[in-house]
Order: sequence, then C-alpha cells, then structure tokens
Amino acid sequence: MLFTFLQHELKAFWRSKNMGKTIALKVIMGFLVLYLLACFLFLGFFLDKILEKAFPTDDILVSYCGILLVYFLLDVLIRLQFQELPTLRVQPYLQLPIKRNTLVRYLSLTPIFSGFNLTPYILFAPFIFKTIAADNGALTAWTFLFAITAITILNNYLALYLKRKANLNGWVLFLASSVIILIAMGDFYWHLFSIRKFSYLYFGNLLTNPVLLILPIIVAIGVYYLNFLYIKQNLYLEELVTRKAEAFKSSTEFPLLNRFGMIGDLVANELKLILRNKRPRASLTMCFFFLFYGLIFYKNPGISASQEITNYSMIFAGMFMTGIFIIMYGQFMFGMQAAQFDGFLNSNIRVNDFLKAKYLLFSFLSVVFFLLSLPYALLGWKIVLVHFIMLIYNLGVNTLIILFFANRNYKRIDLSKGASFNWEGVSFTQMILGFPIMIIPFIIYIPFAVFGKGDIGLALLAITGVAFILTRNYWIKLLEKDFFEHKYKIAEGFRNK
Repeated sequence: MLFTFLQHELKAFWRSKNMGKTIALKVIMGFLVLYLLACFLFLGFFLDKILEKAFPTDDILVSYCGILLVYFLLDVLIRLQFQELPTLRVQPYLQLPIKRNTLVRYLSLTPIFSGFNLTPYILFAPFIFKTIAADNGALTAWTFLFAITAITILNNYLALYLKRKANLNGWVLFLASSVIILIAMGDFYWHLFSIRKFSYLYFGNLLTNPVLLILPIIVAIGVYYLNFLYIKQNLYLEELVTRKAEAFKSSTEFPLLNRFGMIGDLVANELKLILRNKRPRASLTMCFFFLFYGLIFYKNPGISASQEITNYSMIFAGMFMTGIFIIMYGQFMFGMQAAQFDGFLNSNIRVNDFLKAKYLLFSFLSVVFFLLSLPYALLGWKIVLVHFIMLIYNLGVNTLIILFFANRNYKRIDLSKGASFNWEGVSFTQMILGFPIMIIPFIIYIPFAVFGKGDIGLALLAITGVAFILTRNYWIKLLEKDFFEHKYKIAEGFRNK
C-alpha cells in the first residue's frame, strides 16, 4: 500500500499544470543540494585535520565527541526552519477501505528519505572509519554510526512534531527555536556551562561502553511514536479544522484595534492571516530571531557599546532590528493577500483605509520589536537611542518605500506553502527594494560622520522620520493615486496561479 501511495504522488506531480516550473525549480535546488553535500563530504574527509587546528590542546577523539551534540542542536534548529512536512491528500483515501494506521505510517516513514538525514553520514562517517575504527576497532565504529543514526532519526521526528504543533500555535516554533538559541548563548556567550562537556559525557563513554547505544534508540522510538499518535489523532480533517478554530478564537482577538474603526478591522484581519498561514507566519518567526542579532553584533569589539555613537554600523543594526518586519513581510506585499485581492477591489473598502491599515500594521509590530530590543540597554543606553531613532525613521520613510514598491508587485503567493526554499513571489522588485532601504539612511548620516558630527547625522535621521510621519496622510494619498494606476496589473498578476 505504501508503494501505491508513492505512485499516486508521482502521478499527481507529473499531471500538475505547474509541472514545468516545478521541475526547473527542483533541478536548481538539486544542484544546490549536491554542492552542499560535496562541501560536507570535503569537511568529512578532513575533519581530523580541522579538529587538530581548532582544538590543538585536546585529544582528537575528545574534541570529536565534544562537537557532536553541538552539531545535532544546530541540526534541530535548521530542521525547524527548512525541513518541510510530508504531505498526502488524505481526503479520497479516508472514504476507501484503507486502515488509518496505513495512512499514518506512510506520513511517518516518508520523512526518513529527507536530505537532512543524509548529512550526518557524509560529515561523520569518514572520520569514524578513518580514526575511530583504526584506534578502537570496528565494533566501536559501528556503534558510533548507529548512535548517530538514532540521534538523526530523533531530530527528524522531533522537528516534524514541533512543526505540526506549530500549525495550530505559531508560538511553538518560536519557543522551541529560542530554547536552542538560549542553550547556545549559555555556552558560547554567557559561559554558564559547556555543551562540549555534556557531549563528551555521552559519546566519550560510548567509546568504552557500547551498551549506551540503547539510550538514543529508545528516545528516537519514543519520539517517532509520539509523532505517529499525533498524526493519527488529527487525521480526520473535521477535528483539525475544529481545533484550529478553537485555538485562534481566543488568540487572535485584538480589542486595542477596535478604536481604529475600519482600519483597525483590516489590521486585525491581516494579523490573523499572518498567524494562521505558513508563509507569513514563517516571516514573522524569522523577525523574532533577528532580535538576537545584537548579541553577536554588539559583542564585536569594533562596534562596542562604549564606542561613540558616531559609528554608522549601529544604524545598520538598529534599522534591521526595529524594522525587520517591515522588510521581511512588506517586500511581498500585496502578494500575501492575492487570493482576496479581487474581492477587495469589488468591496466598499476605501483604498486609503487599506493603505493606512498597512501603515498601522507596520507601526504596531515595529514598536513591538523595539520594546523587545530594550534589554540591549544593559550593553549601553546609546544602543537604545539608536534603535529609537531608527524606529522613527522606519515608521516615517521605510514604510512608505515598501508601500510604493507593493504597487509594483504582481507575483502571487500561496500562503499554505512554507517559506523554506520557496521562491514564490520573488521578483526583481525585491532586489530593487533593498537599495533605497539600505542606502538612503547612510546618505543622510555619513556626510556628517566623516567630519565628526555623527550626532547631527543621527538628529537629521530622526527629524526626517518625524517629518514623514507628520505628513503621512499626504504621502498615502499619493500612494493611493499610484495604486489606482497599477491595480489592474496587480490583479492580473495575482490571477496567474
């Protein structure tokens, strides 16, 4: 029966009307994957040399056992962002005399063939058979290989389970990724503990005690069974839809927006769109990860918080950390609403209110990200000052730039598809968009910074932002006229699936 499912999936692929586009994309991605695997293979053959240079005072086996847990933590984080959930159109099969366990088993076993599961073998197998087999024997080498297999399967099903839970509650993915990032920060940034020591505690003892192989095998089986039960319990679409409705009933009401009338309703609806669909929700999740960007950026001695505020690099960080939602989500505007665009054109919603709703959405979430970045005050109050100035600039200037380019975006986006390796909606518009967003603030600031008047440059950035905020109604009216000139092109582009 599993082979029959595979046949049906292949027939659905070859009969798809977008088959040519899909094949071209898969060929490009195939070359990219082969290149990455070749890089991992190169690292695998020279891993012993790399470890000797990276940890010259440690025994090579000690350093090898120490990096394994670091790798697998990174592997989980990458899987949460890029590994796609296996799919099968289950509606027709639910009406046939096919056991539910058969359908669930197919959805549970197909992720084993993911390219993510091949990477550990390419990276670690050469070292295992070159070094461990030579020093500790073939039995120990095979024990290590089976342990890596078990942990890889564990990561595979753990990531899938978390992503399935995230379909009902988008915060699950953010919290899981944040835990991994905080663990890494606890080691490499705050030095509270050592991941390498925990890694060696298990893998180092595995060298002399092969029976420890049972531990990851048991955990992997447990996570697989947990994933199996979750799919089985949610296999009936009626149950899944009901649970989604219940989950979002209490989590997507925004009483604060009611005071804005029609504009507030439009913002609330778009926030629900973001939270309930894969592509925009992934963009929002990535925005939260950019909040950790300062932990690396401000750690750089060349850009320390004690340095004078005239360092223009802080403007770059401040612009991204407070305006990342404007950039990540706004670059695909209005493509995220392509399915409803014809309905909007035929509704009684004023275009002016529609654009003001976008402006309010950007303002609301940019302020949220600014508030979340306030803990950087512990590294220096000047950082918060720059963040605030760039928040004002983003709200005044970058929001209008995004809306201007949105009138020239004719690419439709399927919200149900994930963001990883998804180029749908990407066009030349996104490439052009980056230039004014990146260059204009530095054009304003750098002439003053060159002559040691960086504070004046910062003040001018703030004044520019305030001036555009105060005159936003004028600019929105111009954007409204521009929208009317392009609305038919936008609608035609969105109809092309």
